[in-house]
Amino acid sequence: MTRIAIIGGGISGLAAAFALEPHRLSGTLDYTLYEASPHLGGVLRTERIQDCIVEAGPDSFITEKPWASELCRALGLTDQLIGSNDAARKTYILVDGRLVPMPDGLMFMVPTKILPTAFSPLFSWTTKLRMARELLHPPQPASADESVASFVERHYGAEMVDRLADPLLSGIYGGEAASLSVRAVLPRFAEMERTRRSLGRAMLAAKKKSPVHAAAPPLFTSLKNGMQQLVETVVPKLNPLSLLTNTPVQSIHPEANNKRWQVAVPSRTDHFDSIILALPAPAAASVLSIASPELSGELASIPYGSSITVALAYGHKVRHSLPPGFGFLVPRSEGKRLLAATFVHNKFPHRAPENLALLRCFFAGSNAENLWQLSDDALVATVRNELQQILGLRATPLFARVYKWKSAMAQYGVGHLERLDRIDRLRRQLPGLALAGNAYRGIGVPDCIRSGQDAAQQLLSLSAGSA
Repeated sequence: MTRIAIIGGGISGLAAAFALEPHRLSGTLDYTLYEASPHLGGVLRTERIQDCIVEAGPDSFITEKPWASELCRALGLTDQLIGSNDAARKTYILVDGRLVPMPDGLMFMVPTKILPTAFSPLFSWTTKLRMARELLHPPQPASADESVASFVERHYGAEMVDRLADPLLSGIYGGEAASLSVRAVLPRFAEMERTRRSLGRAMLAAKKKSPVHAAAPPLFTSLKNGMQQLVETVVPKLNPLSLLTNTPVQSIHPEANNKRWQVAVPSRTDHFDSIILALPAPAAASVLSIASPELSGELASIPYGSSITVALAYGHKVRHSLPPGFGFLVPRSEGKRLLAATFVHNKFPHRAPENLALLRCFFAGSNAENLWQLSDDALVATVRNELQQILGLRATPLFARVYKWKSAMAQYGVGHLERLDRIDRLRRQLPGLALAGNAYRGIGVPDCIRSGQDAAQQLLSLSAGSA
């Protein structure tokens, strides 16, 4: 019988285990999942506080990426899926101390409707002229990978980077546009430039091809009882004897014949035919340091950023005083520490009673590191001070919660795809090893689920080939 170790009990590792479970039930393989912490599910944590559903980690996933929704359906959670309230979707950017709505028809940074962008105070006339010029005289495509900031500036200028590209990416990756790889982070836009040079022309062409009357799905999808519901549903579908929490893996290395693996945990060594390493890259690098110092070095070179989320609830007066929409983003040039805030009660009305406002405030990257040593009370005070400056919000919250995630967000720097090629080449030198997690080809929940499923399939194919 084939024995597979899954190291890491976040959603990537759990997705891998769920993919292997039917084969365990059929008697063709067995698996053991190791998790260092007491909890399974990684950053998927939800609290219910005063009838509010408060997310400690991600609050939803991108609907366009199917793997999370598909897993939910496989788990019988179809009736628990909820979409974002896109009828109320409006995002503001803080510009010179006031909130300015993003104009209609702006697809990330590319205008697809002329008039809303032309009349928007979000951009100066210089930038608006750059947008028009980009349609007629686009820049030459880049010959190599570059930062998102460099890419956007070539097309639309530095103001577009500051007011839009950087805040949007900060909210997703917790990183800066100046250091993130355009080919890894925005592959669709890099391909648009390669094929059409003008992003505006490419986006307009894509819009013409889309069905005119097709109802657009919601941008975001979540679960009625929060993202932890996914974990709470998948774990009971797995063999409880296969799930080892509070069991950190110290090292892994192949045996002499390169056909089996040793997994060292405190007080013993276990033996397996293959391994799915579903850890953050620095942790994966550590356990691989004996098996492959070169692969370990490549994994260790993938940087990670930290994040802090602060949830605040207020009464009905605050709810009615807040601007409509999903929330706001803060460019770094505004000199704030806060990077973003979500009006959760608007984005997902199910998350709070009708008489409460629920806000989710976000710090990441260097902003989070600079605040890391502050107490929870000091962090809440920092958030309240900046919300007062931005929104005029002076009320005392009904409750506040602080969630810190140290080195949890992989940063796809310039050259990331080339690094992945080197990682894959080195991994293939270690038969029976598969990698999964947010370090490679997507940091969102759907991408992590896909990575775990792909890793499981890779090992199943290997097992079938050697049978």
